[in-house]
This record gives sequence, structure tokens and C-alpha cells, in this order.
Amino acid sequence: MSARPPLEGVRILAISQFGAGPFGTTVLADMGAEVIKIEDPGAGGDVARYVPPFEIDRDSLYFQSFNRGKKSITLDLRTGSGRAVLHDLVGASDGVYNNLRGDLPAKLGLDYEALGVINEKVVCCSLSGFGSTGPRASEPGYDHLIQAYAGYMSITGEPEAPPAKCGVSVIDFAGGYVSVLGLMIGLFDAQRTGIGRNVDVSLLDTGIAMLSYFAAWNLNREWEPARTRNSSHQTLIPSQNFRTRDGWIVVFCAKEKFYENLVGAMGRPELATDPRFSNFAGRLENRDILIPELEKEFARRDTSDWLDDLRGTVPCAPVNSVADALQDPQVLARKMILEVEHPEYGTVRQVASPIKTDGVIERPAPGPALGQHTDEVLLDVLGYSNERVLALRSEGAFGG
Repeated sequence: MSARPPLEGVRILAISQFGAGPFGTTVLADMGAEVIKIEDPGAGGDVARYVPPFEIDRDSLYFQSFNRGKKSITLDLRTGSGRAVLHDLVGASDGVYNNLRGDLPAKLGLDYEALGVINEKVVCCSLSGFGSTGPRASEPGYDHLIQAYAGYMSITGEPEAPPAKCGVSVIDFAGGYVSVLGLMIGLFDAQRTGIGRNVDVSLLDTGIAMLSYFAAWNLNREWEPARTRNSSHQTLIPSQNFRTRDGWIVVFCAKEKFYENLVGAMGRPELATDPRFSNFAGRLENRDILIPELEKEFARRDTSDWLDDLRGTVPCAPVNSVADALQDPQVLARKMILEVEHPEYGTVRQVASPIKTDGVIERPAPGPALGQHTDEVLLDVLGYSNERVLALRSEGAFGG
């Protein structure tokens, strides 16, 4: 018998679209939370429904990647009746999550000041580009912009190349994780105190926080990181990509013993005893002498040969394609690919939750059709009568 999902019984209203917010709330849905996605009928719902290249009738594989296991209702919050339905839902929910522009939750009545009078325990979490305060609170923010603002592009790519972004939307996804962590912290406290709160998370704050020790070095010693050849670590040598005879390999010598094991496997033990290279400081000072020697050795053999010799003694990895990564034996062993049955796309394979614990939803429902659960939520969650639903529909609460 399968375990009860850990978030079973938790209900979250999600007024969010595109990537970061829906990515975060999928974490909750995978853990069994009831995530009710409130979509604007006047805008055609979540813009992610229309992202190419794989899109059919207000649905796309992009949308499916971020919205499995959720319910969708349409609600026109510009109408009085639409807002009344929202307020009834707030009274029956644990949290309200949005990824609107930072100045909008307060203006639209989606913060705790507005909703706490309806449900004292409700937690209102906002994920925005720049947060609810500061000179850019009213600006939209996207991962690509934040990677530029937060300095990531200045340290990504080859030294002679233009600034570059990470190949995936790393700050969007990190922001999604941080925001739902903040939401869960709020819910935990509300269980103890009976009082909810606002949780204000921004993509820029998230990106800056992830600068971590780079920021500490810069703030305290005016150290400025720069783009390095072959994605090498700023200070730990050798920790970088190396070209092999047929591809690329990454090694990460974060301990002295790993370096000693590496040069031993190369048949070059003198590179460990040479005083220029015998410790971290020496290798950093003499990296321009050492790295060419290592490059020559790596180029003599195929990647698979090096992996056979180094695994278990030197942290190493092949530079996989995305297709290779998705077929990696460790990825498959960890059940990181799941299947979702979709009425139009058929069996849709997606990446699974990285949180492994009893009760995780292993066969989730597909991302919902626009407004698919409107009547179900109103009848079953709020206890509305069929007549009231019809009346609300005629008033335009759910769109035209």
C-alpha cells in the first residue's frame, strides 16, 4: 500500500504563469498538495499554453512541463463576482501564491493585508522579478534579465567570448524552489500560531544570494571573478573541462588526494611532487604551466577510457548532451523520468521530482485544460449550488 502524500490536505491557490512560479508550485503538487491554478480567461489563461514549438489548442509541452497534477479554473478578477469567488476560495485554502510583478499583489488585493481578513491563517507568497520594494519593484523580470543583473553573464563563457547566460533558466527554477520553501515556512508557522503572513521572494534576490562565496570574496577583499578557460574553477586547480581524444571530460580536484590520484593515473606522479604543483596555492599560482601538461595527457585517450580509470578516485564526468543526461544510468535508477497520460499528446515523459520520499505522486494527472476544473472546485470545494454557478457564469465571473 502506498504512503499518504506528505502534503495531502494542503490547498494552494496559484495565480501564476510561464515558468518560475508554475515550476515552484509543481513541487507542491508532486507532494500531494491540491494546487488550484486560477487563470485569466480574458488573456487565454497561462501564456505557457502557447509557447512553441510543440503546441496544440491552448496547450503545449512547455505548459505540461510546469503544470502536471494541478487543477485549472478560470476567474475574471476584474469582476465583482470573480473577486467574490476568489475570496471564498481563500477562506477554504492554506496559501495563495502568485508570480506577478512586484507592485501588483498589493494593488490587486492578493497580499495578506487584503486576504488575512478573510482567512487569518492564509499565507500569501509572491515571487517576482525584483520584489515588492525598491526602485525596480514595478518592472517585469525574467531569468535572462536577472542573469545579467546578478553578474552571472560576466563570469559565464570563455574569456575572449561575449558574456553568456546559463543554458537553462537556473534563476527561474531556483526562484521557484525558494518561493515554495518560503511558502512552506509560512504554513509551518501558521500551524503553530494561527496567523498567516506575506512571503516576498524575488528572482534578483535569489540570484544575488547564490553568488555566495563570490560575493563574500568581493565584498571583503575586492576580489573580482572573471570568465575562465574551459569552465575552470576560479581557484581550485585542476577543476575544469578537458578535451579528450573523442570529446570532453570534467574533473574536479577539490582535495589534494584527488589531484595526486589524477596525475598518478596519467603516469605523471612527478606533477604531484613538483613543489610548483604540490598544493592548492602552488597550482593556482602556476596554473598556466600545469594546465597545458594536463591537457596533453587528456588528449591522448578517449573519454570512456579516462572515466574507467578515474571513477571512484577522482571526481569526474563526461560532458553529456541533454539526451545523454536523460539516459544516464544513475538518472534512470533514481526514477527521474516519469510518464503522464495526456488526452492529446498521449504518453508524455517528463522529469520527476528530485525530492525522494514516501508518498510522492508517481503517476500525476496531466496539466489541466483551461478551466477544466472550474465547476468541480466551485461545487465540491466551495459547496456552491448548480444554480449559483450558472448565475456567476452569466455575470461573467469565469470569462465570456
